[in-house]
Amino acid sequence: MEKVRREYPEIAPSGPINVRAVRAGNMLFISGCTARGTEAEGGPPIEQLRVTLDKITRIVAAEGGKPEDIVQMTTFVTNVADWHPWTPELISVWEEYFRGQPPANALIGIKELLPGLDIEIDSIAIIDL
Repeated sequence: MEKVRREYPEIAPSGPINVRAVRAGNMLFISGCTARGTEAEGGPPIEQLRVTLDKITRIVAAEGGKPEDIVQMTTFVTNVADWHPWTPELISVWEEYFRGQPPANALIGIKELLPGLDIEIDSIAIIDL
């Protein structure tokens, strides 16, 4: 199966040691996305979440997919208390992007991300061909 490395500089520029996504058949593996380089960087975690989910869903759309095609996420956060227990506002953001069809998701607390960032999400989508 051919593996195609993808860049989306207008959506989420990648760094020098990774590509933003790898497409293999109908599977799309998306590198960790954050609010870096946006107005949400350094802002409230919920705004960082919105920007991050927007980037991920736009990448999936660029490949012909939709949010429901995202089947798995790993969410890394610097403060688990910002995310659990789930607040009505957090549930509302999730519903806004996934409309009742959320992906499998792991929430993992970590010590730190780059300064000003509180959340990073990597994802896998399976896009109908």
